[in-house]
Amino acid sequence: MRSDAMKKGPQRAQHRALLYSMGYTHREIEQPIVGVANAYNQIIPGHVHLDSLVDAVVRGVAMVGGTPVVFPAIGICDGLTMGHNGMRYVLASREHIADSVEIMASAHPFDALVLVTNCDKITPAMMMAALRLDIPAVVLSGGPMLAGDWQGRETDLTTVWEGVGQVAAGTMTEEEMAELEEVCCPGCGSCAGMFTANSMNCLAEALGLALPGNGTIPAVSAARVRLAKEAGQKVMDLLADEIRPRSIATRQAFLNAIAVDMALGCSTNTILHVPAIAHEAGIPIPLTLFQEISDRVPHLCNMSPAGPHHLDDLDRAGGVQGVLQRLAEQDLVDAGVLTVTGKTLAENLQHSRIRDEEVIRPFDRPVHLQGGIAILTGNLAPDGAVVKQVAVAPAMHQRRGRARVFDGEEDAVAAILGGQIEPGDVVVVRYEGPKGGPGMREMLAPTSAIMGTGLGDTVALITDGRFSGVTRGAAIGHISPEAADGGPLALVEEGDTILIDIPGRSLNLDVAEEELVRRRAAWAPPEPRVKHGYLARYARMVTSASTGAILKEDW
Repeated sequence: MRSDAMKKGPQRAQHRALLYSMGYTHREIEQPIVGVANAYNQIIPGHVHLDSLVDAVVRGVAMVGGTPVVFPAIGICDGLTMGHNGMRYVLASREHIADSVEIMASAHPFDALVLVTNCDKITPAMMMAALRLDIPAVVLSGGPMLAGDWQGRETDLTTVWEGVGQVAAGTMTEEEMAELEEVCCPGCGSCAGMFTANSMNCLAEALGLALPGNGTIPAVSAARVRLAKEAGQKVMDLLADEIRPRSIATRQAFLNAIAVDMALGCSTNTILHVPAIAHEAGIPIPLTLFQEISDRVPHLCNMSPAGPHHLDDLDRAGGVQGVLQRLAEQDLVDAGVLTVTGKTLAENLQHSRIRDEEVIRPFDRPVHLQGGIAILTGNLAPDGAVVKQVAVAPAMHQRRGRARVFDGEEDAVAAILGGQIEPGDVVVVRYEGPKGGPGMREMLAPTSAIMGTGLGDTVALITDGRFSGVTRGAAIGHISPEAADGGPLALVEEGDTILIDIPGRSLNLDVAEEELVRRRAAWAPPEPRVKHGYLARYARMVTSASTGAILKEDW
């Protein structure tokens, strides 16, 4: 066993003494030691209940002869950091979390891991760590929040974010907002739509690193507790059978996950996280691969924020396994891949059933003929840009608009809420990329303001930053190279014409090449916004959004 390096033989007497000091028995020390990464805290709604699930994991491990050892992991709530300096730390925390799990599982050589997570950057970080360490591991999410109810209709965090713009536009009263904000998020769990957290938890299941049900069983369900116990038991089976994460998360498994991504209409943040996770396994996932799969996999699930359904609806309809079953019917996934059940996907799907064909549509009536995400290129985004095409109004798929240029999110929000943006404008928010931000902030505040003020069918927003999974509308992000690296976005001037063609997969600046050459000669990199601490180090080390914003390995 891997843990023998810490506990076996006469030269490890002092190590055993330390374990005895914490109450471990001789039998517990002899058993396989399973690290349980606990991302519980009291600041993330999706994590506030994880202690109870960790207790269930501990019981599951102990039931089948393992010794569970719990250790902490940090986590940040994207929603609570939105619109202020705290958002700069969110994407950057992904690398810190992955590093911290690696540190704990290597310094104390655990035999296996259960990674208890839930929200936006924590889940991909846990998967990155699992593939980096390549010891038997199961990912367990805390499960999604239930949808709220307001004035007789289902709500989620999207409703209140867009309500801010509605209040500014005079179409919602402050009293209505006060009522809405108390009911739209009714309890613990990852926010109820197909936002980033739920997208990644569904993709963990589709990738095979999490058990069936991981993506959709509600946080408050007893089935989630049973799943946690099963995760503790299953990791011991993986250890006995020597099944490791890299034997599960193969290139074909990643292709399966991307297919599910497109069928579900997941968050654009998956375009950052999936390549970063695959990188840990030595598997290159270029942006072009997402487009290739999107072209052949239809959008089958009309999930919030683009549609009416929430994660509890998807769970009742058959969950991620139902979506995989639907895709397998058309040979759009490889059902021969291995999963953490110890069985192939095909074997798992023998137990799946689609219960609601309005939530998981058949192929003869998809929500959209193509997948949820599109990759755009052009002279404004030579290395690519990302848009959640299924959340864009048809009228905005092809636009020619006037650039309104802002060198940061706050100024853009002020202009939108102040009535300075007109129909037909293209709001440009730059110097918000991984390096320039630093941290590649999510632009939920400006996009929600656009929707809330009634401009969603006439105004687009483009940025080298990124978007929350809550975002809908003509929001094009991840523009690469970013402005801080001298990308073309840095050369856009107020009043320029921008050409958006989502069906044509292009994003262009209608300015003569000679003029762009002149502007480039006059351009100078901006002063770093952060000069000390973790973010300053991150800005020096981070790579482009087009490569998943991973850290340089040759610095």
